[in-house]
Amino acid sequence: MTSTRATATRTPAQLTAAVVAVVFLLVGIAGFIPGLTTDFDQLSFAGHDSMAMLLGVFMVSVLHNVVHLLFGVAGLALARTPGGARGFLIGGGIVYLVLWLYGLLIDHGSDANFVPVNTADNWLHLGLGVGMIALGLITSASARTRVPPRP
Repeated sequence: MTSTRATATRTPAQLTAAVVAVVFLLVGIAGFIPGLTTDFDQLSFAGHDSMAMLLGVFMVSVLHNVVHLLFGVAGLALARTPGGARGFLIGGGIVYLVLWLYGLLIDHGSDANFVPVNTADNWLHLGLGVGMIALGLITSASARTRVPPRP
C-alpha cells in the first residue's frame, strides 16, 4: 500500500524524469550488448575511432555508454523531489543542446570527437534537448496549476 501512496503523491515532473532516466539507463546498457550494438568488436573506450553503432545508427564508446548510465542514475536520484525532477529535465535538456552544438562545431574525424558523435547523434541530441526542456516546463507548469485535492 505504501508504494501506491508514494506513486500517487509524485508530481508529473517526477514521473516524467523517472521515465526519461530509465530510458537513459536502458540506452547505456544496450550500448554494451552485441547485436543491439553493431560492430561491437570495434567498441573502444573513447574517441572517434570507436566504430560501434547502437542500433546500427548512433556512434557509441565505453565512455558514451557510461555517461548514459550515469545520466540515468542521476535522473532517478533527482526524480525523488519535484524540484530535482524539474532540474534534471531542464538542466539535462540544456546539456543535450550544448552537446548538439558541440557535435555541429567539431570535425567528426578529429580527436575533438572524443565522445564520439555522428550526424545521427547530433539530431538525437537536438531532439533530446528540446524535448527534455519542454517536458520539464510542461510538467512543472501542470503541477502549479493543478487544484489540490480536498481533504
